[in-house]
Amino acid sequence: MERKGYDEALDVVATARERAARALERAERATAAAERHERRASDPEGGEFHAQIAETHRRSAACHRSSAALHASFADRTLVWARDKGIRPRFMTGVADALGTESAAITLVDSAQNQLAVAVSDEPSLAAQDLEYVLGEGPCREASYRRQPVHSAGQEIERRWPGYGPGLTSLGITSVLAVPLETRTGCFGALSVFDPRPDLMGSADLAEVTAALTRIVLLGPDADPELYGGTDHREAVQQASGALSVRIDCSVGDALALIKARAFAEETTTEAIARRILDGDPYL
Repeated sequence: MERKGYDEALDVVATARERAARALERAERATAAAERHERRASDPEGGEFHAQIAETHRRSAACHRSSAALHASFADRTLVWARDKGIRPRFMTGVADALGTESAAITLVDSAQNQLAVAVSDEPSLAAQDLEYVLGEGPCREASYRRQPVHSAGQEIERRWPGYGPGLTSLGITSVLAVPLETRTGCFGALSVFDPRPDLMGSADLAEVTAALTRIVLLGPDADPELYGGTDHREAVQQASGALSVRIDCSVGDALALIKARAFAEETTTEAIARRILDGDPYL
């Protein structure tokens, strides 16, 4: 790696480690607060109140520790990459590791369930999210719309999502779990886990990672919704939609629909089709 690139990687490592350290400090403060309330939980009056507050602080501490672990993992993998080159690490790879799988993704949506951005751990999760984007159906979309976890496995995947399901199973994925990313005012996306371990649904690991992503990583005081550059806002697809609309004299929405249709027909990604359009491919 060139010296400039190496120095930039070290800056990312330093930022990630600083975020991890601050998250651990917050976890310690939350733990201390929980212990104070736990000592008062046996009081004849107000004991139940203090027990509830203590539990809230315990959950907060676990959330911060999970965030710290995700940032620290990313820092470690980035340092290895800076020294040894290879494939640039993704923040979501650490999320997948924390959940005991290889493939996981976050999809951010607007109030109309339009996919705004995606962050993935690997190529299978990228392909799966692109299928949702193209077809307008799938676990992330359903979880964020219904605001509740969605799990499907085996043949049920194809029955549940007639368009998306066969495409997902063709990737070799046999099970998917999606949970909404919620705030008090609404749902802004979902976390999908592909081929999750059998006990992941309802586990502390899933709850803590989801809370860490929602409350800290994406929206907290140290929030980085770009996930160290790993969030894809589909800029190329948006640019290609505009370029194609001018080329064939149609609306941008119709141009986007054509890009999605071509990607589905050719069993490729919208990104690949968009790059071809921007490169001047006359057959699109």
